Amino acid sequence: MADKSLTRKSARELVAMIKARAVSPVEVLDAHLAVIARVNPKLNAIVTLAAFGATRNPWNCALSPAGSSGGSAVAVATGMVPIAQGTDFGCSIRIPAAFCGIVGIRPTPGLTPNHPTPLLWDSGQVHGPLARTAEDAALVLDAMIGLSRFSPISVAPPWPSALAEVDRYKDARGLRIAYASDIAGIGVDAEIDAICRQAARQLQDAGAAVEEIAFDASDGRDPYKTWRGAWMVGRQFTRLSRVEAFGENLKGNVKAGMQVTALDLAAAEHTRQQLFHRFRELFERFDLLLTPAAPVKPYPVEMNFPNEINGQKFDNYIDWIAPAFLITLVSLPAGSVPAGKTRDGLPVGLQIVGPRCEEPRILSLAKLVQQAHPIGWPPHA
Repeated sequence: MADKSLTRKSARELVAMIKARAVSPVEVLDAHLAVIARVNPKLNAIVTLAAFGATRNPWNCALSPAGSSGGSAVAVATGMVPIAQGTDFGCSIRIPAAFCGIVGIRPTPGLTPNHPTPLLWDSGQVHGPLARTAEDAALVLDAMIGLSRFSPISVAPPWPSALAEVDRYKDARGLRIAYASDIAGIGVDAEIDAICRQAARQLQDAGAAVEEIAFDASDGRDPYKTWRGAWMVGRQFTRLSRVEAFGENLKGNVKAGMQVTALDLAAAEHTRQQLFHRFRELFERFDLLLTPAAPVKPYPVEMNFPNEINGQKFDNYIDWIAPAFLITLVSLPAGSVPAGKTRDGLPVGLQIVGPRCEEPRILSLAKLVQQAHPIGWPPHA
């Protein structure tokens, strides 16, 4: 019989056990396959595809884990796998991590080689890790990064090992941290804001200087949609003759992108540049910016997306992910870490944003947040 306890261990622990010959790779694989066989029929932990049905949240099967890396996040959260890889253009690592109660990080564009891809110079969609601990996320990140001649925007990290940096990090002494509840101007659920604010303030106990600020990046919402529209057309360029056969969401996105003009793109890039420098100036005063990873709680699995916050209706179906996609727009790294649970037992993710190539610092702080706010395992695991 497969040993279930193996699936509750971190990737680092499993590596150490295999190296010490305390367990074999076959035993580790069998243990995880047993969890897949037991749990996955309830949760359907795959990338959301209509042909296979909806993926369900392990904290409440009636709710969504978000996407598009929702299946990977569910698999990690439930012990089907110890680690996973996702892609993030708008939010697709960070919000699934937030909804499933795990750690996920969107790295600086170029750190993780993006080949093969239809858009070689794309700084939007990046690959990053999903894990149950910040240390495991750092371990996976170290394996993913590296200079690649296949990618024209590839860069080598300015640090030898993210994991080594995270291991050295014992407290937050000397860190200057800003907390902003709503950088996108769309509102945020009051309970989520309260949990994230408390987690930020409690970092003072670890030695950090924490200040609550107002930081407005909402003028980046329309430029992101313009950029995203052109991106959609570029991604599907070789298939545009079959656009009518696309699913409704994809077809709508591509057709909207085909209406984007050169002037639209120029205006978007102008605002994008201003916004980047606004963030740059913020990081001259602070080392890290904290904000809720998602402004809403996980929503019913039947819904394609939430359509309001605090009674305020959204104009566009991607508006609700603006706190995440505004970070994408300015090419900064950001991670999500569990900061606690709501009264109804759902995990809440805290987004940690840093300057370019500050992934070790982001994950180091994520480690401290996890230590202070353990949330345990989901009921469906």
